Amino acid sequence: MADMAEPAEPASFRTRLRARQPLYGAWCTLPGGLSAELLAAGGVDYVVVDLQHGGTSEADLPAALAGIIAAGAVPLVRPRRNDLTAIGRVLDLGAHGVVVPNVDSAEDARRAAAACVYPPRGMRSYGQLRPAPEPACVVMIESVTAVTDVEAIASVAGVDGLYVGPYDLGLSLGVEPGDISAAQMAAALDRVRAAAAAASLPYGVHASTGTAAARWRGRGATLLTVVGDAGALSAAVRAELAGARADAPPASDEDGTVG
Repeated sequence: MADMAEPAEPASFRTRLRARQPLYGAWCTLPGGLSAELLAAGGVDYVVVDLQHGGTSEADLPAALAGIIAAGAVPLVRPRRNDLTAIGRVLDLGAHGVVVPNVDSAEDARRAAAACVYPPRGMRSYGQLRPAPEPACVVMIESVTAVTDVEAIASVAGVDGLYVGPYDLGLSLGVEPGDISAAQMAAALDRVRAAAAAASLPYGVHASTGTAAARWRGRGATLLTVVGDAGALSAAVRAELAGARADAPPASDEDGTVG
């Protein structure tokens, strides 16, 4: 009887990212591990736990990252800053990649990439608490300075993707934060997209709805955040409250709404 071939190992998140496969994700800002796990259970490819602007702390990470994995998604973290120790810490705790803020230059990008890998390729200190695949290093483009240097940033070895933060970028451009229709913002986004394409890198733009993410997918983005926990919770409350306050036909015995 012929030997059965061993099943192929599933491709790592970093491999899928670099292949520019569409990857759909969620953004976690609520503290504790349960929100992250529930987001992952929705069927997304990845969940980003936000230490920079979220309520989550490092103490929450072990439970949050384990919950994301258990629910079938890839755990990523946005560290507090672009720093060797800050990035190494979240990777030691089990993140499969980082979304690094405040990357304004190629030198910043080199520092972020070096923090993700061990010597001789990088500068990461060995101290894994949770072994994980080689992490993905996604750098955020969220300032005029970063857009000006985006071609050089995209060419840095070890950078696996570009991710636009439209709110900080809007502030830097002097337009309404997140207003992607402003001419300055549109031009900046076009330049990021072109730089990513020239470097054969994926790119994404932070979105908080699936509809917005679909528009970005139509423009070539493949790193597609579709929902954030805090925003989704508030939106759901508003929708249900509006439904409760809306005029409705009188209840009757026939529809089972009165006893």
